[in-house]
Amino acid sequence: MLAAPIARHRPLARAAYGAMVAVCLAVWLLPLGGVLLTSLHSVDDLSRGNVWSWPAQLQWSNYAIVLGASRMSRFIVNSFLVTIPVVAATVLISSMAGFALAKHAFPGSRMLLMIFVAGNLVPFQVLMIPVRDLVIALRLYDTRWALILFHTAFQTGFCTLLMRNFIRELPDPLLDAARADGAGELRLFWLVVLPLVRPAMAAVSVLVFTFVWNDYFWSLVLVQSDAVRPVTAGLQSLRGMWQTSWNLVAAASLLAAIPPVVVFFAMQRFLVAGLAYTGGGR
Repeated sequence: MLAAPIARHRPLARAAYGAMVAVCLAVWLLPLGGVLLTSLHSVDDLSRGNVWSWPAQLQWSNYAIVLGASRMSRFIVNSFLVTIPVVAATVLISSMAGFALAKHAFPGSRMLLMIFVAGNLVPFQVLMIPVRDLVIALRLYDTRWALILFHTAFQTGFCTLLMRNFIRELPDPLLDAARADGAGELRLFWLVVLPLVRPAMAAVSVLVFTFVWNDYFWSLVLVQSDAVRPVTAGLQSLRGMWQTSWNLVAAASLLAAIPPVVVFFAMQRFLVAGLAYTGGGR
């Protein structure tokens, strides 16, 4: 049974709901506001403990220092060079696997789907040593390919479940009509299935982009040099041995958060539609 829309409730209930949402939003945004204030302070202000007070002089130059006088620009580029290939590969592989699992009955298909899903239930810490040893054996340690291959493999399971649930809802007569016209399975996939599952592909792209961009654990385990280090792990390079410039760390953190936020809002409509359709697998 679905809850009634808030517009149908009494004015008092709507007012209480609006107040509760405003309070929750303020609590959620409070840490972000603190980071923004910290990024605009000078080192002297922070040393005197003026964290939550308005800066005596706004230090917009902190952002210029982060982008120009540090390696953050290189780290941001590294994150894009890892995240974009992972998104492309994951969407393609999960779409093909979802099509096979949704529209082709073969022995062990349900077990294969369970394996895809079960792989996402394993804690990262359990995989750390075997994955690191495998990457070293493949001579991919401290390269972007180590992160690309691991994230693609790990994200494919969850994305395959989403794509399978979406493709399963496509009408079989439509696919049978294409087969009757002489379309092979590969052509059917490219010309019929993919255009119809664009909302699900957009939802998967947003989720994978966010997961991979914000990853910190594996960027520490699989790479160590600044030449290939992503931005999440690169933030620690702004911490000195004796003193940390927290204003620069805060400015760099906000800059690192911009790409996934932009991607989310740019594709929000497709994300909501894709998740709405992929929620009810059978």
